[in-house]
Amino acid sequence: MRGIRIGSAFGIPVKLDLTFLLVLPFFAWLIGNDVAQLTGVVNDLFGSTIDVGALTAGSVQWVLGAAAALGLFFCVLLHEFGHSLVAMRFGYKIDSITLWLFGGVASFAEMPEDWRQELSIAIAGPIVSVALGAISFVAFLALSGTLDPVRFVVGYLALTNVVLAIFNMLPGFPMDGGRILRALLARNRPHARATQIAAEVGKVFAFLLGLFGLFANLFLVALAFFIYMGASSEAQQTVMKAAFQDVTVEDVMTPRDRLDVVDRNTSVAELLERMFTERHTGYPVMDGDRLVGMVTLDDTRSVREVERDAYRIGEVMSDDLATISPDEDAMTAIERMQEYDVGRLPVVDDRDEIVGLISRSDLMTAFNIIQSRGTLSSLSPRDTSSLPNPR
Repeated sequence: MRGIRIGSAFGIPVKLDLTFLLVLPFFAWLIGNDVAQLTGVVNDLFGSTIDVGALTAGSVQWVLGAAAALGLFFCVLLHEFGHSLVAMRFGYKIDSITLWLFGGVASFAEMPEDWRQELSIAIAGPIVSVALGAISFVAFLALSGTLDPVRFVVGYLALTNVVLAIFNMLPGFPMDGGRILRALLARNRPHARATQIAAEVGKVFAFLLGLFGLFANLFLVALAFFIYMGASSEAQQTVMKAAFQDVTVEDVMTPRDRLDVVDRNTSVAELLERMFTERHTGYPVMDGDRLVGMVTLDDTRSVREVERDAYRIGEVMSDDLATISPDEDAMTAIERMQEYDVGRLPVVDDRDEIVGLISRSDLMTAFNIIQSRGTLSSLSPRDTSSLPNPR
């Protein structure tokens, strides 16, 4: 996830998503508006006698709402650090931790497939939340009765951290409980199959949560949508990773001898005519036998129609190229396209010479072929010959 970097800890960047900056004031208002009711809950659960009147006088309730909201999101951050530090212990890289609309998310460079590792990583977050709840409760008991505003905040955090841990343990993949379920399923099943089952359970959970949210809280409907989409996305990603096991870029790419290229001195008008005729929207740009850039339909649109005969491709192309080696995994190509937000990658050998091009359409066609064959083995030359040229 993208966001504003605010610092780092343990070598992990910490970011704030724009949605967090919107939801934090809302949570502060929500808690401040319910201080009286929440104080009653804390008093009933912990046997305390916090004076509700003192907490609702003047602007005190809004200050308490802001303090409790900040404390809650700080605890969510520590929850994510629980996942991340255990993952780092197993050797996984954490790209960042981002606070956003639904709490926090740790972005892993690579997700674990060993069920024992995933179980340890997934359960670490709820354990941290329970520990924070226990620490908050001890602080609540230790504070003097004259510090009712502070006691309210730590009492609220004691309660919400335990609720957070319990909620995260529900089997709503990709929530913590769903990942724990996948880890347990993966003990005696392939990782991809375990992911599919956990994702289906997560979708059912999301549907029930959304249905409940319609009658209780629309925020739960939004959360249910996120869980459903997250389950679908990760399941698809895992299935694709399994399908592309042992499949290389060379197996899938359009080779150099079948590749349509354009010379850097070609006019933009000529290129648009080729795009219309050949139904392609992106071309490698060559200077003789040397790859010098990529040009897409979006690049040509930056030139006004009356100037397209005068402008050359070399003036509008992108020369900041993301490339890939023919020996790389096909899944790496997908990840690199996502990273650079491009639809195709030139394939270059160790001499920096172009040997082919791989596109999203190549990869999706290859995936469909693998799925239809009912095997996860690499593609044969006969299969790859049926792949379309990149468009």
